[in-house]
Amino acid sequence: MILLPHIWLLAIMINYFYTTYMYAGSAPRIRLFILDACIFLIYAVLCICLHLMPCRSAKSRTSKEMPSFRLKVMLGGRKILRLCFWGICAQLLFYVLWTVLDIQILPEFADSDTVIIMILIDLIVCCLHFYLLILNGSIRILAACRSLGIWKRIVFICFLWIPVIHLFPLKYLSRRAKIEYDAETCRFENRKERDGSLICATRYPIIMLHGIGFRDFKYFNYWGRIPKELVRNGAVVYYGHQEAWGTIENNAEIIREKTEEILKENHCDKVNIIAHSKGGLDARYLISGLHMEGKIASLTTMSTPHRGSELLNLLNKLPDNIYHLVASLFDKSFGKAGDRHPDCYHSSKQLSPSFCREFNEKYPDAPGVYYQSYASVVKHTFGDPLLWIPNLIMFFAGASKNDGLVSEESAKWGNFKGTFVSNGRRGISHGDMIDLKREDYKGFDVIEAYVKIVAELKEMGY
Repeated sequence: MILLPHIWLLAIMINYFYTTYMYAGSAPRIRLFILDACIFLIYAVLCICLHLMPCRSAKSRTSKEMPSFRLKVMLGGRKILRLCFWGICAQLLFYVLWTVLDIQILPEFADSDTVIIMILIDLIVCCLHFYLLILNGSIRILAACRSLGIWKRIVFICFLWIPVIHLFPLKYLSRRAKIEYDAETCRFENRKERDGSLICATRYPIIMLHGIGFRDFKYFNYWGRIPKELVRNGAVVYYGHQEAWGTIENNAEIIREKTEEILKENHCDKVNIIAHSKGGLDARYLISGLHMEGKIASLTTMSTPHRGSELLNLLNKLPDNIYHLVASLFDKSFGKAGDRHPDCYHSSKQLSPSFCREFNEKYPDAPGVYYQSYASVVKHTFGDPLLWIPNLIMFFAGASKNDGLVSEESAKWGNFKGTFVSNGRRGISHGDMIDLKREDYKGFDVIEAYVKIVAELKEMGY
């Protein structure tokens, strides 16, 4: 990596010493041509090896089997970027030593102008050498890394062709590739170990309930990669199909009908519910308000605002006519998306702390149903770019520990099992709890978290 980018300069040196010391200035041209051809052939072979770079280490730690070809391509791109980093550092050292030690590399007959031209050509060749390698590594990661998303790919592609500037996103690309590779290989190993064990084959089927502002679409799963992994491990998964902006009462009625269908289809007497955000309140009303406690075995809530969200205290200060106007626009949009009775105004108001206090008093937990809850927190305001504004509002409202929409204290209900965080500076946001971005984060695997939750329900007999 020190000498290879200077192949043009090395060819001049070798030719000079060859003609000077072996043939005293009269070397046959055919021999010089063969020598130059060999030098550049070696350079071409080494460059091809660098650009293709097979990654044998892209195998599972406990198995010789490759998780996927995609991971091999992605890890190869990361290794190329890391190689470029150390290679560029080596070039800086090379030029510093060349200048400080005044090493005579160029032929003695070359004048000052020729030397300057040779150095400039050498710099251009060296920069082009690493630029092509960086493009190779970056394109590999952009093509293979699933967690980058469309917009990040577009931004990176725009800056990828600009020398020097394109160096700044390389660290992020390399880090995303490493996190995704670690998560995928760990997941691959877990699947190999659990193969056939069906650790998520619960006694009762599972109904997954989405939060406010979303629907259970066929081609975009609200829960990301989670349901597929649960099914892979033996779970029977259904969706509530409640409305995006339906009130708690209307949504609970929809879930009740869906529950009856599931019970009849599976010839069982109960179901387990896993609910995110407002879906947890819909489920609690289903149990206590519609008296379905005899048909619900357990309720697991993820980031549900059981005590309301501080954001609604701010929204409630808006003029009522403006609130109604904005809510009507949401109602029209989601009415076209499939909501039969969209009511953004009242459904959002039901997330206020004052409403939730009355709700909790009126609909206490039903005996015979197992309640458990989980929370998450982002570690700083810009942890999740999508939620930094509500996170900041909640921070100044007194909820220092929150996931961008729900505080940790508000998410606690029944048997509180803990708060999810990551090892990095980001933390885990409200959307991360449902794998909204399909990203992996250092120290937190949302898919494995749900597998563990369902596996525990199975062990408890649910």
